[in-house]
Amino acid sequence: MISRYMSSPIPDVRVEILLFDQECVVETDSNGYFEKDFIFNEPLAVSGWHKVRYKVLDKIVDEQEELEVEGEVYIHRNGEARYGVISDVDDTILISHATKVLSKLRLILTKNSKTRLPFTGVAAFYNALHQGADRSIQNPVFYVSSSEWNLYDFLEDFCEVRNIPKGPFLLQDLKTSLWKLITSGGGNHYHKLEKIKHLMSTFDDLPFILIGDSGQRDSLLYAEITRQFPERVKAIYIRDVSKSKKDKKVNTIARELLEHNVEMLLVTDTEEAARHAYDNGLISREEMLYVVEETRGQSQRPASLVGQLVESEDNNKKGG
Repeated sequence: MISRYMSSPIPDVRVEILLFDQECVVETDSNGYFEKDFIFNEPLAVSGWHKVRYKVLDKIVDEQEELEVEGEVYIHRNGEARYGVISDVDDTILISHATKVLSKLRLILTKNSKTRLPFTGVAAFYNALHQGADRSIQNPVFYVSSSEWNLYDFLEDFCEVRNIPKGPFLLQDLKTSLWKLITSGGGNHYHKLEKIKHLMSTFDDLPFILIGDSGQRDSLLYAEITRQFPERVKAIYIRDVSKSKKDKKVNTIARELLEHNVEMLLVTDTEEAARHAYDNGLISREEMLYVVEETRGQSQRPASLVGQLVESEDNNKKGG
């Protein structure tokens, strides 16, 4: 984990990108990032994950072997989903103690993607939302977090190990010091607001379900999104992980959002959110019952269904 935060960005390196039959060359910026927009003259056949190849064209070290990897990009076609899901990560799907520095640091330094724990019922609930009420289509899931890109591979592995649906991660900029490791995930979290606005604008045919926790500013950020994108938010679920003062603030915001016909629920466990989602036609009864069983530690989901829902893929990607 420490090595993830001791990494150095590599600027001014050319990278070749191949997506379908389009090929281009980009150059990394001062932070080592590269970005490219692709424009297609014809609609793609289907929504979902598509292969993309990256190749480093410049020499970085002596005796360098060929650097080429295969990744994935998520592409959505209008009309092929009922809604999208935007979820926080720390203390929403992953037990992180994000508001307690020493507890958070202990978890970061002593646990890995296979030993970190999710909240009970998360995998079943997110799979239920991913499938929707009729299971005929797959609703996309996006993860917006105050964690940094340093943790990308950790978060990807964690979701795969815990059978949580894959989705693009939108994270904070890379950090490169031990002190920044200690303060990881901090700040005012308003970068999350910009990333959610980007998703709302990019996938402008979709309404969204927003999921977060009461430990940081998710309720405030989601309320602002609701005001800026009226009638685009179907429901908001806030996991209760904080003290009563913050609970009162969340409940106050929830009452205000009723003016926009949006329910913000402060839930103590995943079962509460799943029952509300079922009552509002967002997930099927069968999937709701799976969530109840998993939340109570009694999950009996058939292995074949789990395999279908969590078929392993190599990489999540940053963009939509």
